[in-house]
Amino acid sequence: MTQRTVLVVLFDEVQSLDVTGPLEVFAGAEHHTPGTYRIRTASLDGAPVRTSSGLTLVPDLALSDAPVPHTLLVPGGQGTRRPDPRLTEWLRVNGPRAERLVSVCTGAILLAEAGLLDGHRVTTHWAYSDTLARDHPAVDVEPDPIYIRDGSVATSAGVTSGIDLALALVEEDLDRDVALTIARYLVVFLRRPGNQAQFSAQLAVQTARREPLREVQRWISEHPGADLSVESLAARARLSPRHFARAFQAETGTTPGRYVDRVRLEHARRLLEDTTDGVEEISRASGYGTPEAMRRAFVRTLGASPAEYRRRFHPVPAH
Repeated sequence: MTQRTVLVVLFDEVQSLDVTGPLEVFAGAEHHTPGTYRIRTASLDGAPVRTSSGLTLVPDLALSDAPVPHTLLVPGGQGTRRPDPRLTEWLRVNGPRAERLVSVCTGAILLAEAGLLDGHRVTTHWAYSDTLARDHPAVDVEPDPIYIRDGSVATSAGVTSGIDLALALVEEDLDRDVALTIARYLVVFLRRPGNQAQFSAQLAVQTARREPLREVQRWISEHPGADLSVESLAARARLSPRHFARAFQAETGTTPGRYVDRVRLEHARRLLEDTTDGVEEISRASGYGTPEAMRRAFVRTLGASPAEYRRRFHPVPAH
């Protein structure tokens, strides 16, 4: 078995979870299957760095002494806003030598500054995607996915999505069973797909200020299979359909129809992941009515049919 060197770049004001999350995944794989990964952390001069939360991290060595890695992992954090020019130059020179470039959160900004993301599809934390796209027009920035694989480049969104990406990389390097074992040990989900939005349906929009509209939001989430037409929801809020639709969008930032679509897709996804219910039963329970209607929604939003989605993300029972 080929041992892969994973080099994690450290710098002052790095986000500690961007470092430790993926590191725990790769370390877990090495513990499960010895000889799989050789993990090293390095800073510019080999000196300790202070994270944005105040935690001090002591690297293994200086970047100048680091071996050529299989996987070069660049975390994010406040330190990416004003990076040391020497770090950017080191990435520019040494990044192309790695077989796989990985960033977590705003680590993508450092890779972009080094010219390593030009022509690639990437993602980053939602709060910085516009900045990344504006400052680096040669980079194809997608703000929604939790992670994106594009050839030898793999980028992820904020903090915990670095764990999702690391699990996906371990599954690619080894197999699904190893990744699933690590996910169970860390008590995280293995099956979050990269094209899953950074927010759940509830987090993707604002919570309405007025109680009748907040109650409607709760009702939608708890009853995805019910009649969720504008007329029905308006009656529940004791408003006219026109007034309701206008007020809902003004207070949540999205239309009632789009919100219902998100909730139904999320509900159907969870049933496909967590149950053995048939597609027809799930389509009814999620409010689609027919398997074909659910299939169209999945293909349009996730790029996969419900059956394909289940094959990819339904957990394999442990033996």
